Amino acid sequence: MEAETSWTTYPYNYMTTYIPEAESYSEQSDDDEETKLQTFAIDSLLPNDLLERILSFLPIASIFRAGTVCKRWNEIVSSQRFLWIFNNNSVSQGPWYFMFTTTDDPSGYAYDPVIKKWYSFDLPCIETSNWFVASSCGLVCFMDNDCRNKIYVSNPITKQWRKLVEPPGHKATDYTALSTSMNRAKQSYSVSIVKSKQVAGDFFQWDLSIHLYSSETMTWTTSVTDVLTGWRGGDESVICNNVLYFLIYSTGGNSDHRHGLIASNLSSSTSSLMRSFIPMPCALTCGRLMNLKERLVVVGGIGKHDRPEIIKGIGIWCLKEGGEWQEMARMPQRFFQGFGELDDVFASSGSDDLVYIQSYGSPALLMFDMKFKCWKWSQKCPVSKKFPLQLFTGFCFEPRLEITP
Repeated sequence: MEAETSWTTYPYNYMTTYIPEAESYSEQSDDDEETKLQTFAIDSLLPNDLLERILSFLPIASIFRAGTVCKRWNEIVSSQRFLWIFNNNSVSQGPWYFMFTTTDDPSGYAYDPVIKKWYSFDLPCIETSNWFVASSCGLVCFMDNDCRNKIYVSNPITKQWRKLVEPPGHKATDYTALSTSMNRAKQSYSVSIVKSKQVAGDFFQWDLSIHLYSSETMTWTTSVTDVLTGWRGGDESVICNNVLYFLIYSTGGNSDHRHGLIASNLSSSTSSLMRSFIPMPCALTCGRLMNLKERLVVVGGIGKHDRPEIIKGIGIWCLKEGGEWQEMARMPQRFFQGFGELDDVFASSGSDDLVYIQSYGSPALLMFDMKFKCWKWSQKCPVSKKFPLQLFTGFCFEPRLEITP
């Protein structure tokens, strides 16, 4: 099956995309006509190269608005030259967080941490909110949760997307982990799928395979097939520095911890995945993997000593060279209250220096800045509860204009 590409249906280009705010800006007065005339006069005096330099320092949502000001501004912010300047600008846009409910409707709200605003946002390709999601450097990969043969790579900002050819391996798997990695220098990307299927009649034996997609060759390859004893794969994986990390889960036996970590180098083959086994930093109720500046970071629920399935706190760890863990932070109790006491109570993802943690039971979104070591809540998300037992989830992605699938 040939790969398919679809571009945004807007009539001109991505700058016609409109991102409505959840909370409107205050309207400006129309009384001061003289100020308006002065503004337009100054604008007309600026050459294009200076104007595009100024516009490149705007937050990405403001760039969309700038493209609707006039034809001249639209041509500037839509040009390849502007994208190059914007891409090389030192101003950080910060990763956005997309939040939606666990219903059939995948629409939701995206949070911009730079200007602290929520935007009503629709994702391309995804059909229901229970699809697998992975992101890297402006690209977001979606995979359906049923047959797991529909895989799309998209830029959610520009709405450009591509459907990938169907991956190899078992069509029906018990557990699947999706991850993606973007190479900005080559403008290429890779997608990884870790499939785990129980061996018939044996709860402790699990077939595990790793399948890799390359955008350069537009083909899948199966890099690893192995059988794990006492462990199974799950739905958490991430790629850092060309190493695929994925969580494995104990199926009993004599393991002291419920989770372990496998590090598979994508540049070399291996005959046994357990040779790269890395113990987790402590007994965790759940774990979330993320790539922060090519560092593997784990956000995990810390289990109680006498009841390891009950969460007593949330911690953040970074994997150092040699397989050692460095604890970066523990969530203060005042923030942890309200997350509940189940074993799997939060979604978490991150990029750059920012970690997002969100309770499944509410739309509250907590952020941890790895650089400044500080915790803070985001602005309240406007997503409303339609049902008393409605759950919430989400993921983060980098807003970029120049990245194409």
